[in-house]
Amino acid sequence: MAERDNRRDRRDRDENPEFADRLVAINRVSKTVKGGKRFGFAALVVVGDQRGRVGFGKGKAKEVPEAIRKATEQAKRQMIRVPLRDGRTLHHDIEGRHGAGKVVMRTAAPGTGIIAGGPMRAVFEMLGLQDVVAKSLGSQNPYNMVRATFDALKNSASPRQVAQRRGKKVAEILRKPETETADA
Repeated sequence: MAERDNRRDRRDRDENPEFADRLVAINRVSKTVKGGKRFGFAALVVVGDQRGRVGFGKGKAKEVPEAIRKATEQAKRQMIRVPLRDGRTLHHDIEGRHGAGKVVMRTAAPGTGIIAGGPMRAVFEMLGLQDVVAKSLGSQNPYNMVRATFDALKNSASPRQVAQRRGKKVAEILRKPETETADA
C-alpha cells in the first residue's frame, strides 16, 4: 500500500511540474445534524501550462486543502488545447454560453493586457493569453462563467485548422475579401 502511494507521489511530481494552478472560488456548505453543524468545502480550480493548454475542475471535501487537491487533479485530467495567435492573443472574436452565463472575447493589440473579470481572468492567465478583451454577460456565478469561457475557447480555431477543414490553403483563408473583388 505504501509503495503504491510513493509511486503516485513520484508520478505527480514528475508528470506535472510545468502546470500552474489558480484557485477561482471556494464555497462553504453546512449540514445541520443532531450535534450541531458539519461543514464541507467546494473548490473551483483552473490549471494551465501558460502555453495554450488549460483545464478546470471542482472538488468537494471536509477540509479546504483536500477540496483544492481534488479540483486540481480533475482540472489536469480535463485539459484542452487552444490555438493562440503569436502566443499572446486569440485568432478571432468568440462567444460562449453555459446556462445563464454568456461571455464575449475579442482579440486585442499588443500591450492591451488582460481586460476581464475574476474567473475569466484566471482562465486567461493559466492559458497564457497576454492580450484579450472579455466581457461577462448574465450570470456572475464563477462556475457558469468558467464553463462559458471554456465553451468559447473550445469553439476557437486557427486559420490552419479552418483551411484544413475546408480543403484550402492558409493564404486563401487569410486573404481579405476586398482583394478578391479587385482581382475579379
